[in-house]
Parts: sequence; structure tokens; C-alpha cells
Amino acid sequence: MTEPRMIVGIRGSGIAATTCAHLLNGAGLRVASEAAHRAPVPTIMLSDPALALLRDIFGRPDLFADSPRIKRRVVAWGGAPVVVPHGAALASEDQVQAALAGEQPVAGDQPVDFMINAAPPLPLGEMRIFGDRNAVATEVRLRDPACNEEGRVEAVPNGWLFLVPAGPGEGWLLAVGGSLDDLLAESSLIAPVIDAVGAVSMPFLAAPRLHLPLCGDDWLACGTAALGFDPICGDGTAQSVREAILASAVLIGIAEGGDAAALLTHYQSMLIAAMRRHLLLCAQFYASGGIGEWWRAQHDALMDGHRWCTCLLAKMPEPAFVLDGVRLRPRRQAA
Repeated sequence: MTEPRMIVGIRGSGIAATTCAHLLNGAGLRVASEAAHRAPVPTIMLSDPALALLRDIFGRPDLFADSPRIKRRVVAWGGAPVVVPHGAALASEDQVQAALAGEQPVAGDQPVDFMINAAPPLPLGEMRIFGDRNAVATEVRLRDPACNEEGRVEAVPNGWLFLVPAGPGEGWLLAVGGSLDDLLAESSLIAPVIDAVGAVSMPFLAAPRLHLPLCGDDWLACGTAALGFDPICGDGTAQSVREAILASAVLIGIAEGGDAAALLTHYQSMLIAAMRRHLLLCAQFYASGGIGEWWRAQHDALMDGHRWCTCLLAKMPEPAFVLDGVRLRPRRQAA
């Protein structure tokens, strides 16, 4: 008689949830999806590393090959503007989800053996936030045709601005820190090349955050339900994909009879370590972006979080596994 396949429930509709479902289906597990309804993100910037990951996982070497692309960044951060090469594809979240849609899951009301929470609520715990900064976004018209192929990032005395194109002559502006009007009044790089055409969004959290615990006996958190990166790093999408790969490897290991407690402990330690690296990277940006009280407060919160993550990791065992494709191998075996 054939052993029944493990059923994994996945709550969420974003990139992490979709990637988990694809990988778990490919490994022979059954997936029960539960959609999480929220407003889709109007524009996702798929960095070349994130795009390479998605193309490899989904076996789609041409994925978003025809999408508009960013070729460079113009950065004014604590000094005169500099131009740096940057490669990324642009797509709406709806376009991403449509492109990645695949296998039909089993019915969402079927009992599951394990739950991946890629959207809230989580069974227990709370989110720790490293800073107090919020952001708003608004649709803009681009005055300069050069902006169709570049992102612009500018630090100003009371926050920072990030301009990303969304199509010919159109873009989205992210404002972090002070009010949008106040930040634009301080801007010399971004304000001259845009005209606001859309309503300003409600404020949303832009500080890094980490949910603890990240897992339990029969569940784990993944994607933005597990952690969120500061948008200054531009690595949020790639991080969600990496989390999905690791989460899927944990579930495949459990389904194949691996030590569930050890695998879940490994997952939690890897995500805490990822947050620790991110906090240190962000602290470097906030140390150099400005010299005012707002900048110092954000930098100090990031360094406090870095120390907190360091203390957590010091109490956890050394990583016992190494990722090999979509499977976790015991480190001694991998060596």
C-alpha cells in the first residue's frame, strides 16, 4: 500500500507562498493553499539575483525577459550624486503571480499535517521592530526620459526618497521618514524630475522586523510573515525566495523522516542570522545618510537589533545542515 503523502498548508498569496507551493509539489508533497487577501504591490523590482533564482526554481529562463528594466541607480547619499550600474526587471505583483501560477492545490479545507504561514496571523509570538520609521508611496509622472531606465535614491535631512520607474513616463515614489511634502522640499535629485499624479498611500512600516518564534511543532513562518527588510537594501524579494527554498527544504526533510526539531531549529537560526546581517548592512547606510537626530535614532535602533540577534544566535546550536539544491543535508554528511 502506498504511504499517504504529507499535506502542507500554505497561507498567503505572495512570492514566498507561490515558491513554496511549487517546490513542495515538485518534491511530491501535497499542498493546500489558503489565500490571504490584501492590496497587491503596484511595482516589484526584481533584482537580477532574485530573477535568476526564480528562473532557476521555476525552470523559466525567459521569465520577465520582456519586462521594463532598470539599468542604473543614481544615488545621492551623504554626498554628491553618483551613478552605479544596476540590473532589475519591473513588474506588478499581479503580473508576477500570473507568471508563476502553476499546479492546482488540493482543497484548502482539507486537514493538513504542517502549516507554512506566509501571511498573518501566526499561531503565537510577536514581531520585533528595529526602528520607528514608516513610509508612504505615490504614483508620479517622470519628466526626464532617462528616468525610465534608472532608479533614484536620495538621502535628505529628515529621511530618504526612492524613485522607481513603472512604465514609459510613469513611476512610483517611496518616501521614508518625514512627510512626503517635507522630504520633497529637501530634495535636489528627485523632486526636479517628477510630478505627483496619484494619491499618497497610508503609511506603512519600513523598519526591519522579525517574528519570534519563527516555527513550532507543526508550523513555520515564511516571507514577510517571518521577517521584513528595510527597502533601502533592495533585497526583499530575493530574501523571500531564499526563505521559501529553505522552508521547502525543511518540509521535504521532515516528510522524508528527518529530525523535525533539528530541521526547524536550523530554519529559525538561519533566518535570525539573515536578519543580523541585514541590520548591520542597514546600519552602515543610516550612519552615512545624514547627521540629524532622525538618522542617529534609526542607526542606534539597528545596532541594538544587531546585538540582540547576536545574543540569540549565541544561545543556539551551530548550523547542523547545509542546503543542497532544495534539500538540507547533515553538515557532516555534506563535508
